[in-house]
This record gives sequence, C-alpha cells and structure tokens, in this order.
Amino acid sequence: MVNLREKLYELADKKYKEFQGGLCPNSDNILGVRMPKLREMAKKISKENGIEFLDEYKPEYYEEKLIYGMVIGYTKMPIEIRLKYLDKFVPIMDNWAVCDGACATYKFTTNNLEDMWEYIQKYINSEKEFEVRFAVVMMMDYYINDEYIDKVLEIYNNISLDKYYVKMGIAWGISEAFVKYEEKTMRFLKSKNNKLDKFTFNKSLQKIIESYRVSDETKNIIRQMKIK
Repeated sequence: MVNLREKLYELADKKYKEFQGGLCPNSDNILGVRMPKLREMAKKISKENGIEFLDEYKPEYYEEKLIYGMVIGYTKMPIEIRLKYLDKFVPIMDNWAVCDGACATYKFTTNNLEDMWEYIQKYINSEKEFEVRFAVVMMMDYYINDEYIDKVLEIYNNISLDKYYVKMGIAWGISEAFVKYEEKTMRFLKSKNNKLDKFTFNKSLQKIIESYRVSDETKNIIRQMKIK
C-alpha cells in the first residue's frame, strides 16, 4: 500500500497521459496508467488490505482516486460501512472518468437497491457537478428496471444543475432507458412535462441514434425530434 504511488509512477505512460488528459479536460493530476492495470491493482488491494487502505490512504492523483473508488466496490464489507467510505469518496471526485469508473464497480448495489437508492438521493440536488453525476450514473447503471424506471426519468427531468457533465450523464442515462423501455422513454421525450433543456434533449437523441441497439426505423423518428 505504501508503494502504490511509486508503482503508479513506474507504470505511467506519457502518451497515454496525453490521451487521457484530452478526455478529461481541466484535470492536471493524471499520471497516465491504463485502466486494466488500475483495476488489477484495486482488486489486489481489496483482497489484501482493502479496509486499511480506505482508512489510511489519501488519494491525490487521478489514478489514486479511481483506485480508491474501485476498492470501495471490490472490498467485502457490510453496506452501512461501504456508505461511510462513499461519504469520503464522492466529494473528491473531480472528473467524469473517476466517477463513471468507480460506479461501474458498485455491483453490490444490485443486492442493496433500496439502501443505495436512498443514499444517492442526497446528491441529486448538490451544487457540485460530479456529486450530481455520481447519482445520475448510479441510476443509469443499476436502476433502469421495472421498479425504478419511472422514478429515474422523473429525477432526470427535474435536475437543474447547469453543468456539462451532469447534462451529458443525463443524456446517456436517457439513451439507456430508451433501449430498455423504448415506449415509456419515447412518451417521456414527447411529453409536455419534459423539462430537459435543448442541449440535454438533443444529446439524448444523439446518444439514442448512436446506439446499435435501436432500429434504423426508430432512429429516423428520433432524428425528426431534434430541437433546432
């Protein structure tokens, strides 16, 4: 654990740092270590000393924050303890990749849907861009199902924080909702109660059109819905 940063320095790739930096503008703390390596390191830490790591490590670099977030997902622990570590982690998210990469490891959510749903509600009305994105992405990853789909669309519809990565997250979530619940999501998009701003609405349509899981016929209908 003590040597984590040294290991990251060793694995750093200058060209990949430039590539990742291009995907995460305004992030100047990237070393340039590829995701498979970060995931491998996070799993190893989780097996050997996950709780100790979460208690003691102070992540600074992009890669360290991502590893920290993934260790929360990979380490076995009761849900109430996991939430305490999320309380520490979510506020230090500073770009979309840390947020989304960590959320993807939170498979424990499927066995704790009610607890996690209640937990992410406190971030929906945050003034911090990546706290809201955390809630948006968690809903997309784990709550587009029969029980929660209506609630998810309603929340997406009422998020008002005017931040780029919040809007992009909502658009992505709506496109995923469309794939799984096409008729319901289409009604939402066409509804007079739709509050999505022009950018988010059109991005939602774009992401639906880009999906290989949507028919060409439906994509043609979606194209006609664009707000000009």
